[in-house]
Amino acid sequence: MSSSYEKFKKRRILSSYFSVVLSIFLVLFLLGFLGLFVLNSTKLTDNFKEKFAMTVFFKNEANDSVIKAFNEELKSAHFVKTFAYVDKETAAKTHMADIGEDYMTFLGENPLQNSFDIHPKAAYIQNDEIRKIAERLAKNEMVSDVYYDKAFIDLVNKNIDMISFYILCISGFLAVVSILLINSSMRLSIYSNRFIIKTMQMVGATKSFIRKPFIWRSIQLGIIGSLLAVAALVGVLFYANDNLNEVDLLDDPLMTGLVLAGVVVVGILITWISTFFATQRFLNLRTDDLY
Repeated sequence: MSSSYEKFKKRRILSSYFSVVLSIFLVLFLLGFLGLFVLNSTKLTDNFKEKFAMTVFFKNEANDSVIKAFNEELKSAHFVKTFAYVDKETAAKTHMADIGEDYMTFLGENPLQNSFDIHPKAAYIQNDEIRKIAERLAKNEMVSDVYYDKAFIDLVNKNIDMISFYILCISGFLAVVSILLINSSMRLSIYSNRFIIKTMQMVGATKSFIRKPFIWRSIQLGIIGSLLAVAALVGVLFYANDNLNEVDLLDDPLMTGLVLAGVVVVGILITWISTFFATQRFLNLRTDDLY
């Protein structure tokens, strides 16, 4: 009878520990994910902005030396992320493939122009900056036109600012909820031991002596949960880095390491503080109030 009761008690304790570790893991994984997202949000938004392209069209009189000189100018330009030269023959083939029709047969000539597709750096994806760049490029006498989508710039910047604001609000809200969830889990764990706490106090144990094993056990559970969260976050980080070929999420190992270390520290601090106040609460209760 005693043996079966002991087994039941052990299963109950293990189940309680598992639920605490699971809640800590889920909460810290969410917090860590948000931390990594915020850390890499600039890279993601910059990558999206740098998909914006402006096209510089050249007059038909522009010879190879003009094209080569412009190519060299772009190589040294501080605002250029990437650029590509598109001759009019290649442009014609691309257009015909897109529309599925050979318009050269009835036009008799290629109406397209040689051009450069320029992708500016993210810092320059502002209407004022792009306008200045377009005016600078248009000063070349061989340039016939500089085209870019003005509405796209406004839309991108407006949406990025709005999304950043909402992410900040959601992150703050989830951080508070996460702390409350871990605190609630630790309080429930201590609640199941309230009679043990009061019994130890009644036989003369000091408050610090009673708190010590509960706090140490909670810290151990917090470390286990946080390490599981870190392992899961590292897996997600490597998976995302492999699938987002244009963005290197691992190029700043120091900041990434600080975020992951912060997950462990938060796990330890929250479990320690929650357990301290939970045990203190039951230590201060009268025996009758335990029921």
